Amino acid sequence: MTPTSRSAIVAYFLRRPFDAVAVGRAGWRLRRRHWWRTRPYLPLPDQKYWDFRMKTAFGDEHANVEARDVVAAARWSLRQRVGK
Repeated sequence: MTPTSRSAIVAYFLRRPFDAVAVGRAGWRLRRRHWWRTRPYLPLPDQKYWDFRMKTAFGDEHANVEARDVVAAARWSLRQRVGK
C-alpha cells in the first residue's frame, strides 16, 4: 500500500468512523501469531501474507487500494464464519 493510499484511507475513516471499526475488527483477524514478541509490537499481518493477499485481490503487491475497497473487503470478512 502506497503512502498516498494510506492517507486517503485515513481521511476516509475520519469522515466515516464506523467503517474504521469494521476494518479494525477484520484487521485483527489478519494479525501474525505472537505479534507481541517482535518489533514493531503491533498486531500487524506478516509482510509475506499481506503481499499474497494484495496480489490475489488486486494483481499486484503494490497496488493503490481505495478506501471503499478496504471497507468492502472488511465487511465481507466479518460476514464469514471463522472458527465455527
